[in-house]
Amino acid sequence: MNKKWIKIAAPILALILGIVGMSVIGASGPEEEEKKPVETRPTVKVEKVSSLTHQVVITGHGEVRPLESTILSAQVSGEVISWNPNFVAGGLVKRGDILFNVNPDNYQAAVLQAEAALTSAQSSLIQERGLADVAEREAKTLPNSRVTDLYLRKPQLLSAQAAVKSAQARLKLAQRDLSYCEVRAPYDALVIARDIGKGQNVNQGARVGEINNIETAEIIFPIAGFDSAFLPNQLLGLEADVSKDGRYAFNRPGKIVRDLGVVDSDTRMTNIVVQVENPYSIGSSLPKMQFGNYVTVRFNGQRLNNVFKLSQDLVTNNSVWIATDENKLDIRRIEVIREEADYFIVGNGLQNGDNLILTLPEYPQKDMDVLIAGQKDIKAKDKSDDVSVEPTSSEKE
Repeated sequence: MNKKWIKIAAPILALILGIVGMSVIGASGPEEEEKKPVETRPTVKVEKVSSLTHQVVITGHGEVRPLESTILSAQVSGEVISWNPNFVAGGLVKRGDILFNVNPDNYQAAVLQAEAALTSAQSSLIQERGLADVAEREAKTLPNSRVTDLYLRKPQLLSAQAAVKSAQARLKLAQRDLSYCEVRAPYDALVIARDIGKGQNVNQGARVGEINNIETAEIIFPIAGFDSAFLPNQLLGLEADVSKDGRYAFNRPGKIVRDLGVVDSDTRMTNIVVQVENPYSIGSSLPKMQFGNYVTVRFNGQRLNNVFKLSQDLVTNNSVWIATDENKLDIRRIEVIREEADYFIVGNGLQNGDNLILTLPEYPQKDMDVLIAGQKDIKAKDKSDDVSVEPTSSEKE
């Protein structure tokens, strides 16, 4: 009987021991790791936009030109007896400097002759005035019927006065011709060409050289249509900056003096004129601005209030993406009012504080859920700040 019971109980006991052993082994094994939820929302970077006041700077390009260029000509005939050493191509002369001299002998003689003729005419006038006085006194003793203008020598007196005026005019012309023997610079000038030499005979009206005015330079440059809308209301007298880059770079202040008043038939642009004083820096430490340089002109246009400045990379078909307060994508239609370098100046379409998307998902869709870069870390930090830390036993003591 006992043997039979042992045969029945042994398998049951073995099964129980196996189950207990498996439980012990399972309990002592590694715990199953807790599965973390997978983030499926795409991460985007955003930047809050703020409106600003933008100063429009208008840029143009043009060539530096002289305010005026003069073809010099001889106003008297004669032999050239000397010329200024600076009266050569590339030379600089100041206002009033003598450029060259014509032999003045004939013109000095003409002045002396005119002076002699004037003296003779004045003498005749004195004689006629004396005779007229005598005739006037004698007329007082005669009947009125015998006293005429001819008797009072009025015609002779008028003729003598006319002779004096004629002699004065001839003297003035002779003196003018004598002064023309010294040809002077009408302004501070750069000599472009000299066509005479010492000992050469020149005729009146013959070309003798060419000079450019260096007291003032002009730059004429066009204004494009997209810039003309941003020109200030008061353009004349506005300060401008004239500059050139490169090896011979310079920067000079200028002033807008006029526009040409017409629209160019080829380019459909208006042209504005900027003047720069003393371009060759005579007696100044400013950098020299030579004629012929191609320069850049910048001046302030209108000031645009409550606009936004966005990188062109963020704008597609006049639209931008933003993130809503619920972290969803939204597309905004914007008004691009001006393009400057790599930026757009935007008027309507955005509001202060909008979260502008800087990095879009691969396939963006309106109302798509997104994760704002850096937002998760901020939340985690906020949670860690809320956790209270129990003091250690040493801290309690």
